[in-house]
Amino acid sequence: MSDEADLDRDEEEQADDYENVPTSVIFEAIRREGEHELSRPASALWWSGVAAGLAISTSVLAKGFLASTLPHDDWAAGVINLGYTVGFLIVILGRMQLFTENTITPILPLFLDPTGSNFAQTARLWGIVFAANMVGCLAAALVLVHGHILPEVRFDGILAISRHYAEASPFEHFAWGIPAGFLIAALVWILPRMKDAGEVLMIVIITYIIGLGGMSHVVAGSTELFVLVVSGELGLAEAVFGGILPALAGNVLGGTGIFTALTYAQVREEI
Repeated sequence: MSDEADLDRDEEEQADDYENVPTSVIFEAIRREGEHELSRPASALWWSGVAAGLAISTSVLAKGFLASTLPHDDWAAGVINLGYTVGFLIVILGRMQLFTENTITPILPLFLDPTGSNFAQTARLWGIVFAANMVGCLAAALVLVHGHILPEVRFDGILAISRHYAEASPFEHFAWGIPAGFLIAALVWILPRMKDAGEVLMIVIITYIIGLGGMSHVVAGSTELFVLVVSGELGLAEAVFGGILPALAGNVLGGTGIFTALTYAQVREEI
């Protein structure tokens, strides 16, 4: 007697789709995506990065809205941080350029072929995307503070979560940025196997954990810091050196230095 289930053609195709995909295949899919990103024109990377900076700021809006609505009880954080997922859903599903995704995508081609040219291409991509993300975040902060586009009570919620984020020390932003970078890189690694609702659910789960854990994400956190800078509550140098750069270093260490390096180590003998 055969051990295989009696499936029709459609069911066989579905089974093939859900069959375990070798790690080397996932590696190759992300590597090809990385090569595509490295070859894109600077203007395309720039405007996609600015759009991502603006869009990720909706995470701050959503958290602020919920914070201004819910009571100050311990359980409220579990609901408030659902708002943190909004910006990531827009950015990732919209295929915009988010710096923390690039801690793995363009790095795989570099690990496979660590030439000077590939280093230069990666540095170019990182520089353009990070600068563009920061411009988008600053633009969002300027509109939020000076545009008067929100009711005061909702804007007060945004100020509250921004002040809370700014309370962390530079070392805390660095340390809390490591698991955030690791999780975003893990999300990029997982997404090629996800389809439709599964992709949405995975983005929500991973980014919700980052928000609930109080981890430091350099792009989303930059909007919070820029809101305080534009409001006159925080100096620009303090925001950059006390929050943005430490979180950047932590995200890169967690995403590239740990997750991506370990990912490459497990497949290098197979590729």
